[in-house]
Amino acid sequence: MPNTPYLDKSVRWRLNTGNLAFHELRYREVADAILDAGLATEVISKIGSGKEADVYLGLLHSRRVAIKAYRYYRTSHRGLRPVKAEELGQVASREFELLSYAFVGGAPVPEPIERDEYMLSMAFLGTADGPAPRLKDVRLEEPGPFLDEVLEGVERLSKAGLVHTDLSPFNILVHDGHPWVIDFADALRVDRLGSSPWERLTLARTALTNGLGSLRKYFRRYGLDFEEAPRVDRIMERLDRFGLMR
Repeated sequence: MPNTPYLDKSVRWRLNTGNLAFHELRYREVADAILDAGLATEVISKIGSGKEADVYLGLLHSRRVAIKAYRYYRTSHRGLRPVKAEELGQVASREFELLSYAFVGGAPVPEPIERDEYMLSMAFLGTADGPAPRLKDVRLEEPGPFLDEVLEGVERLSKAGLVHTDLSPFNILVHDGHPWVIDFADALRVDRLGSSPWERLTLARTALTNGLGSLRKYFRRYGLDFEEAPRVDRIMERLDRFGLMR
């Protein structure tokens, strides 16, 4: 068994007994796991696939929910290694925690509901016709106010001590005319211990610069622009409470 501080009970049981499947779970297997975990009372369909997880639409009694289920052997255009079975719960648990901090901090993110093993559920963003589209797939009618909301969302994340490490039009949904940030699998919790504070702040600055640069490039198609560097500096000054980077 690997030397890891976190293992779900059922994952530990499967490791000890050898009851591990060495294939990606099929739709029916994932749907059954969602129902068994109580994350939904009905699984309607798969509504999306990312680099390392699939997203399902379900009903929790009368409420529509989105369930993100990590794949055993994720693939990625970045060439990331597969997720080992014993790590799945840890990965999902971390994302659920970060999403919860963002939600409590008032950031525009889906409301987290529950986490079980390699799956986490959240409020569904969309309509009866389907999930909310990604920013990259829409044509905004009022891009100026929308950009202001996106930048305010970045500020709110930083006030919650978080920096999104893959902020782009791919990870922003447009729902009810407003932006919603998704995918916190690799987000940074800057105000927590772990790696050294200097290292976290350095990674945070790089992520902010890249994320705002991606947004700036997108909104230029509407003839909009904003000063990237001063915004990064202001956010970093807020995150760097002890002046380590100055």
